[in-house]
Amino acid sequence: MSKKLALFLTAMLQVTFVSMSTVFISRGNVLGMMAAGFMISFIWTINVKKIAFGDWKDRILYASGAMVGTVLGYFLGSLINSVW
Repeated sequence: MSKKLALFLTAMLQVTFVSMSTVFISRGNVLGMMAAGFMISFIWTINVKKIAFGDWKDRILYASGAMVGTVLGYFLGSLINSVW
């Protein structure tokens, strides 16, 4: 996998969990909050080094992944809450 694709995907994944966490908090899903909170922090440890030394293209790619992750996380969080 290319470094650019990995950067996009890890940004997307991290913000997916941020959005899911927001949905879980709004609905009082404590187990969901805990799982999402752990994943946010864990993925952040991977992302911080990648983006801290990146250029503007990397930052835009990272932000684009975060944008996609926001929407994805909302829908996944809503789906999980409707089942769980």
